[in-house]
Amino acid sequence: MSNPPRPKPRLDQENTPFWTGGAEGKLNIIKCGDCGQYTHPPKVLCRHCQSENIAPEAVAGTGVVDTFTINHQPWAKGLEVPFVIARVALDGVPGVYLTTNIVNCPVDEVNFGDPVRVTFEQQDDIYYPLFEKHVPSQAEGAN
Repeated sequence: MSNPPRPKPRLDQENTPFWTGGAEGKLNIIKCGDCGQYTHPPKVLCRHCQSENIAPEAVAGTGVVDTFTINHQPWAKGLEVPFVIARVALDGVPGVYLTTNIVNCPVDEVNFGDPVRVTFEQQDDIYYPLFEKHVPSQAEGAN
C-alpha cells in the first residue's frame, strides 16, 4: 500500500524557494541581509528586525530531533501507519524548527536528540523536506 499524496501548499513569492529547492537538493530558509537572522515559515519581512532585505539561503539540511510523536491514526484513506511526526532543530539556523516526518527507519528507533538530515519527497513540482536519521562523519563534525 502506498501513501496518499501529501496536501500541496499554495506557492507564493515568499515560500516557493522553500518548496522547490529540493529539485537542486537544497533546503532554502529565508535569511535577512540586514540582521543576519533566519525566518521560517517564509514571510515578506524579517521577523527579527522587520527588514524587507530578505532572500532564501541554502542551509546545511542537518539537525536534531527536538521532539516527536508516533502517529497511529490513518488520517487519510491508504495512509500507512505508524509514522513519526517530528520537530527538527536545524543546525546553523538558530531558532528555526521544521515540523516534518522522520523517514527510512523504524518508528521505534527515533529518539530525542537524534541527528538527522534532509531528504526530499517529490510530488509534481513540490519537494517536501523530510528527514532521516544520520550519523555525522568526522569530516562533517558534530554541528
